Amino acid sequence: MKKEPYWLLVVLLVMLVGLQYRLWLGDGGVAQGVQLKQQIAEQNAENERLFERNRVMDAEVMELKKGMETVEERARHELGMVKEGETLFLLAE
Repeated sequence: MKKEPYWLLVVLLVMLVGLQYRLWLGDGGVAQGVQLKQQIAEQNAENERLFERNRVMDAEVMELKKGMETVEERARHELGMVKEGETLFLLAE
């Protein structure tokens, strides 16, 4: 019978396990890649939300630059202001 080097098989098996550990759990491994993809998706969603908010704010700024009607409307609605000579009626429920 031929004597087989079992120690070589054991060394190769340990190396394989070490490489698999690094692949799945180590730095730059699959687990970290999945985590980074999740973070990218969350950041993209946040960016989209902020982009939409900025778009709305840009539209408001353009309206404010266009004329005083928007300023007057906001003053009436948000601050409860009235023009000189107007009478304000508040109806309580």
